[in-house]
Amino acid sequence: MSEQPLTLVQLGWRPFFQQQLTLDEYETVKIGRVAEHHRSQLKVASDEGSFDVAITAQEKGVCVGDWILFNDDFQLVRVLERQSLFQRKAAGTKVDIQLIAANIDLALLVSSLNQDFNLSRIERYLVMAREAGVEALIVLTKADLTDDASEKLQQVQELDNGLHILSVNGLDANQVEAISQYYKQGDTLVLLGSSGVGKSTLVNTLMGETVMETTAIREDDSKGRHTTTHRSLKVLPSGALILDTPGMRELQLAAAEQGVNETFQEIVELANNCRFSDCSHTSEPGCAIQLALADGSLDQRRYQSYQKLLKEQAFNSASLAQKRAKDKAFGKMVNSIQNESRNRKRGN
Repeated sequence: MSEQPLTLVQLGWRPFFQQQLTLDEYETVKIGRVAEHHRSQLKVASDEGSFDVAITAQEKGVCVGDWILFNDDFQLVRVLERQSLFQRKAAGTKVDIQLIAANIDLALLVSSLNQDFNLSRIERYLVMAREAGVEALIVLTKADLTDDASEKLQQVQELDNGLHILSVNGLDANQVEAISQYYKQGDTLVLLGSSGVGKSTLVNTLMGETVMETTAIREDDSKGRHTTTHRSLKVLPSGALILDTPGMRELQLAAAEQGVNETFQEIVELANNCRFSDCSHTSEPGCAIQLALADGSLDQRRYQSYQKLLKEQAFNSASLAQKRAKDKAFGKMVNSIQNESRNRKRGN
């Protein structure tokens, strides 16, 4: 963050957050925004400067971008309700939710135009943005390393005519400057994308200085190397805030049915035109989706992507719900045992 203290408004403070405070809290606690999240502490920016706020292992529900209240002992009091939240299922086999970023105004969905270009991955990030209710700008990087940038840009545009898309050389300040038309002072941006697509390069160009480490792409597969290791909120010269995130090689969705349906709206509308309301879209007569696949008006890849993401988020949501139920039952059992133990001691 900036060396000089910023006002709360400069840090993204809005009436939405202010109305959550009580009169007592105005007098007894401090207000800050989480700029970095580490294992046992938060780096918090406030109008009085930057502070380290201690957190415990039990206080997991905090992420970069959150507005928090903390006391004079620099301990977390509470997290304010969020305007938006980006989250995913934790990577690997762990059944849990990982919080990525909170209170975001614009998501820069970054994808490179070289061999790592992937339409299905872009759709996956679009689902996340739409589930969070945040406007998305697709930034196609490394335009200087490909001869078919315009063709690939058109492929992305065909996903949705309403998408905002830019094709840039992340090292060219004039090209990157085009991003500024999509945000204003006080807005918070987050960069999302796989490892090595050029997010850190974009941050450096937007900042006008090298604040993030970058590495050259590998020659064998045109993929970049992972450089960002943690999430960090920074203030752009324009007065907006930007949050770079570590590249996500695995982005598993959970509880994102609305985001999936919004991203694949044309498929949802087709399904509504099927002859049978419970159509499985396989062999039933009058299936609008099968007709569209047959005449080429619906792309087979896109339909498979829709099916995959819908099933994935449903499965992960069910697994997480099952885990929460088990945790709740375990908590009740522990409380019951503790109460029984206390009653016995009183009886003695």
